[in-house]
Amino acid sequence: MPSAPPQPVQLACPSCGTRFRALVYTLVDGGEQPELKAALLTGQLNVAVCPGCGLASMLSAPLIYHDAGKQLFLVYVPQELNSQPQEIDRFIGDASAFMMRALPAETPRGYLLAPRRFLTLQSLLEAIYEADGVSAEDLRRQNRYVEILTELVNLLEDDKQFTEAAQRYNADLTPEFFATLDAFINATNDAQAQMRSMLIKVREKLMAYTARAAALAAAEEVKTAIERLRAAGDDELPALIQELRPLIDYGFFELWTEQIEAAEAAGDTATAQMLTARRARILELVEEIDRAAQELFERGSALIDAVLAAPDPAAALRERAAEVDEGLLTVISASIAAAQHAGSAGLVAQLEMLAATAREIIESRLSPEDRFINELLAQETAVEATRMLRKNMTMITPELARRLNERAEAETKRGNQADAERLRQLAREASALLF
Repeated sequence: MPSAPPQPVQLACPSCGTRFRALVYTLVDGGEQPELKAALLTGQLNVAVCPGCGLASMLSAPLIYHDAGKQLFLVYVPQELNSQPQEIDRFIGDASAFMMRALPAETPRGYLLAPRRFLTLQSLLEAIYEADGVSAEDLRRQNRYVEILTELVNLLEDDKQFTEAAQRYNADLTPEFFATLDAFINATNDAQAQMRSMLIKVREKLMAYTARAAALAAAEEVKTAIERLRAAGDDELPALIQELRPLIDYGFFELWTEQIEAAEAAGDTATAQMLTARRARILELVEEIDRAAQELFERGSALIDAVLAAPDPAAALRERAAEVDEGLLTVISASIAAAQHAGSAGLVAQLEMLAATAREIIESRLSPEDRFINELLAQETAVEATRMLRKNMTMITPELARRLNERAEAETKRGNQADAERLRQLAREASALLF
């Protein structure tokens, strides 16, 4: 189907008054023009960027979206245009006639006689996403990303305000957000070179900001870990070291030594001696943990080698089910990563099969509550986990709530704060549903 060309319009920037020309699309064919569909869905269609000050503005224009494969004929006319009904009908009629002529003879045309009209551009986009099978939650998240990026684009020239905005949206700056930003950049066409350049600058500034924020957060995390280890009792130390082990490295001991030296310089001999003794104990416990981890890895590797040498590795692993635990799964995961790095596709497949078998063995030992908890944790989002919880009311018992809290505590001790908080949230929801 031939495409409808964009219309040139003359504009004056509302910020600096610069006059310039821009292109406006009034017809987008989603099946034939995927690049325009991507621009529409990412908020970049009919966006004019002032060449003088860089202000990006959405142009108010009527729009028809067509997709013959999905039989979509969607119409949006901005209310602020104050178009007369006969003008809108003529606009729709001309577009319908154009598509009637352009479509191949065997293509269904009935849907062109019943266009769906939308009062807002957002509602039209939702209809397109719905036809593509995108969930309402994904759409809301996408819309938020568009709002954030729009604000950041307009703050590019003001470093202070850009940084303040990045700090406000820090929780949203996830890998998914950056993947979306990359998709937006890739969706721009040659006519949107200036917008592409601005989005690339946004990405560069955000990457620099997140790197600084991560470094500051890591330093603060180590500082907090030192404070906790200083305040802990001797009997609390082993569990706390287990939790904080990922933070205890050369830099950690450097900071700890600085505190000893500061106490000595201040003449606080008692504090210096206490910190010196505690440092020695921490080092001793770290060595014990690392030694145990190495032994775990060696045992797991030996078991993996043994079962892979058997004619039926899965059966061989089941025969040694008593040796299968979460530690073995960790070793298998590490082995899979190493095999992938080495490009050993066959070994990767074997190890993935072993991992699935090991999970089946572990699952078979679990209580009904633990199996259900694992299913909840396997959900991609917290919303989906909550939905699953509410759909299984017969599983919600005081024992489930208790077990959720127990596992949250166990994850805290392992240092898995994200999983611990997710378990606590599920425990709160389960407890609320009991009453």
